Amino acid sequence: MPLVTIRGPLGSGAPEIGKLVADNLHIDYVDREIIAAVAARLNRQEQDVTEKEMPPSSLFGRIARALEHGYSSDLGFEGAYMHVWQIPLDDARYFNTLEAVIKELAQSQSLVILGRGSQFILRNYPRAFHVLATAPIEVRLKRVMENLKLDRENAKREIVRFDSGAREFIKRYFKAEVWDPVHYDLVVNTEYLAFPAAASIIVNALSFKDETVSRHHP
Repeated sequence: MPLVTIRGPLGSGAPEIGKLVADNLHIDYVDREIIAAVAARLNRQEQDVTEKEMPPSSLFGRIARALEHGYSSDLGFEGAYMHVWQIPLDDARYFNTLEAVIKELAQSQSLVILGRGSQFILRNYPRAFHVLATAPIEVRLKRVMENLKLDRENAKREIVRFDSGAREFIKRYFKAEVWDPVHYDLVVNTEYLAFPAAASIIVNALSFKDETVSRHHP
């Protein structure tokens, strides 16, 4: 049952690679946007409509169930999945909801999860495979400029905001440095490695993790 977490600084290609890994493995991919979309539906729709649009067997249905189990009424569904730079860093309710949702999803299915501290929340799950995508700043700048249609200075600011938010989030909740490779099973540098190639390496590496886990957890 593949369970992959992936993250990386802005422009590293982590989202694109994560989606390719999920496609290659024929499993679901989950990121903040997907969970936020489910949260918005839970907030805005009547129960019978929600059940029709998000049946329990679907990915959205499983996310909805996980959100409901981990839901903090004071925080709100949508608040639980705002951008990291919008979260009050001392908000324990946010973390409790986040942890409950990710653990619930990890128990129920094969999955690729992008970010949200999933590599730390699932660090004690023997079969979880944690990936860090990275690239030199000039490569990342070029990608952000192209993808977000920004000039160089605004792309720099966007990278600083994203990377700083991720770093502060992980420091606050996990007392760790998010870009430290010791927290990952595999680091892929996408400067010269195309995203599909990086995804193939990750998929192939999963078998080695499975062999190690089988030896230690028969």
